[in-house]
Amino acid sequence: RLAAKKRCDFIFHQSDGPILGRYSFETFIMLNKIQSFQPDLDGTQLRIGVVMSRFNEAICLELRDACLDELVKLGVAAEDIVLATVPGALEIPHALGLMADSDEFDALIALGAIVRGETYHFELVANESGRGISLVASGYNLPVLNAVLTTENEEQAHARTEIKAREVARAAVEMANLTDDVRAVYPNAADLPFLMDDKE
Repeated sequence: RLAAKKRCDFIFHQSDGPILGRYSFETFIMLNKIQSFQPDLDGTQLRIGVVMSRFNEAICLELRDACLDELVKLGVAAEDIVLATVPGALEIPHALGLMADSDEFDALIALGAIVRGETYHFELVANESGRGISLVASGYNLPVLNAVLTTENEEQAHARTEIKAREVARAAVEMANLTDDVRAVYPNAADLPFLMDDKE
C-alpha cells in the first residue's frame, strides 16, 4: 500500500536526528541509501584564522567585530582565533597563505572592503584579491571564506557588514566541520591534487 502512494510525508532518520520532508516513495528510498553529511555549526575545538584589511578601516572594523562575535557564539574559543591585519585587500592572500602553510587552522576568513573610485583600480584590486583568496583555498584544500566587500559606495558597504561577517563566520565553522567529517570517512580526500604543486 505504501508503494502505491504517489507522495507521502516521511521522516528521514539520520545519525544526527530526523529530517521531516515531503518525498515521493522512490525519493525516500533513495535518500535512505545515500550517505549524507549534515551542517554542523559547533565551533568548539576549531581554530580559525582571520585576516583583515585596514583600508576603509571603519567598514573593516564592523566586519571584524561581527565576525568575531559570531565565531564565539558558535563555540569557537577566543584563544583559538588568530587575527592578522594587513594594509589592503591585495595583501590579504599573502597573509592567508602564511596561515594556511602553518597547518594550524581549520578554516580561514578574509575581511575587507573595496569601494569603487573614479579609476580602473577598483576592478584590479577586487579581481586580484578575490583570485588570490580562491587560490589559497584550492591550493591548500582548506576552507577559506571571502568577506571582502566590493561596493559602489561606503553606504552600501556599511549596510552589508553585519550580515556578511556573520554569514562567513557560520560558513567557516560549517566548512571546517564538513572537511573533518569527509576526511574521517575518506582519508584519501586529503590527497586531492593541489593547484600549488610545489607545496610539500
